[in-house]
Amino acid sequence: MFNKSFTLSIIIILLKTSITFAQDTTVLVPKREFRGTWLATVANIDWPSRPGLSTEAQKSELINILNNHQRSGINAIMLQVRPVTDAFYGVGNELWSRYLTGKQGQAPMPFYDPLSFAVEECHKRGMELHAWFNPYRATMDLIESHTSYNHITRTKPEWFFVYNGQKLFNPGIPEVREYIIQVIMNVVRTYDIDAVHFDDYFYPYPEKGMTIRDQETFREYGADFENIGDWRRHNVDTLIHNLSDSIHTAKKYMKFGISPFGIWRNISQDPEGSESNGLDGYSQLYADARKWIKEGWIDYINPQVYFPFFYRAAPYEKLVDWWSNNTFGKHLYIGQGAYRAMEKKEGWREKTQIPDQIRYLRTNTRVQGSVFFSSKSLRDNLAGVNDSLRTNFYKLPALQPAMLWLDGVSPNIPRDLRVQVAEKNVQLSWEKPLTAKDGDIAYGYVVYRFNEGEHITIDNPKNILKISFDASQTTFTDMEVLPDSRYTYLVTAIDRLKNESESSNLVGIKTTATTEAK
Repeated sequence: MFNKSFTLSIIIILLKTSITFAQDTTVLVPKREFRGTWLATVANIDWPSRPGLSTEAQKSELINILNNHQRSGINAIMLQVRPVTDAFYGVGNELWSRYLTGKQGQAPMPFYDPLSFAVEECHKRGMELHAWFNPYRATMDLIESHTSYNHITRTKPEWFFVYNGQKLFNPGIPEVREYIIQVIMNVVRTYDIDAVHFDDYFYPYPEKGMTIRDQETFREYGADFENIGDWRRHNVDTLIHNLSDSIHTAKKYMKFGISPFGIWRNISQDPEGSESNGLDGYSQLYADARKWIKEGWIDYINPQVYFPFFYRAAPYEKLVDWWSNNTFGKHLYIGQGAYRAMEKKEGWREKTQIPDQIRYLRTNTRVQGSVFFSSKSLRDNLAGVNDSLRTNFYKLPALQPAMLWLDGVSPNIPRDLRVQVAEKNVQLSWEKPLTAKDGDIAYGYVVYRFNEGEHITIDNPKNILKISFDASQTTFTDMEVLPDSRYTYLVTAIDRLKNESESSNLVGIKTTATTEAK
């Protein structure tokens, strides 16, 4: 989804060990692009900085994180709300996370609901909040003091197996799948989130000499399958399919996305696979991610392509191309390994690796954006990646890509735009649009400004002043105006899935000689 008013003049010089973009390259600037980051709470990777912080300290940290990402053009936060069968939210039947309060089951004091707070603060900034669940991981270790006496691993021990020092749900037990769906659907129905998000942890990553202890479950439930691998994939497929149906039935605008391991299958294993030869999610994690998107069970796929260009086992360019050819009309966001940017390893010694990766995926019209792991790696500006976002790639705002299979009806036009010149600013006001033909009302607005003589089009993101997710806010004050200058303004409406209306009436004004930008 690229701006057609720009001209593509990109020259990619592919060498055996590097990828170089010519200095005069003009990469198309997309008006719509998914720009996400994972905000990990497990082991306090990103937030809170440590367990047991006061409520005010937790809120302050989160606000600072979101402000940082807003300055960098990020428009979506994948917030980990269930790291180890626990909760970063107050309404549900799972226990408060020890990563939040220091003790599993203990609520924050004074009480607040972190997920409600995060949703509100994200939406204030024009960011989506994707609630990130780890479906199967129940503990990070086997230390008894880290789990409460009434944690589900103790009340339903038969639902779990131990692998590599962790307790994991056994996905082959039907009651387990039903329980996980119920937990997630409680959040879907209760909270104003924009999407449900899974990462790459399904069956555990293989460890040498270790065995998944689910043979008895296979004997009980796997009679229809010739081998345990096909049965395990069926178990994961069943959860994904049933959860997808539940999510889309409950809220028609709710998105469901998954971030699998970067390799589905290698071409040596399957003619449909990618030109790679590394660990694959299909046979090692029993995650048939290509099937999920082919069947339409998920709305976006977000593979973790945490590899450099021309890496023999998993070349970035080959994997991006493969995934882009296997989206079946749904969205593709590439997982970017920002945490690797300072590694002194093959490919990562070149500090332009991630900027070049962004340039590469932007040349592919079947890729709709990026998600960076993790928030802290971006905020720490490893290899200058955050600077690159602010000064180059994400300098201009972007709307999240629309999902026409969920909602293809645009909202109606905002009415009666009025503009008034004040001493040091320009004040806009308008009336809400009428209800759209699908019954939806406006979810927010996009405000545009054009300089004198500039072509009037809503296709160019450089003209966007504000993206708002607040339909009740029908005013805007432009503080960045110059004296004795002519401007033209227009406003559009967006719905929950970011479909955009046609433009309002145009209003041209001339600032006075005393008008100054604040």
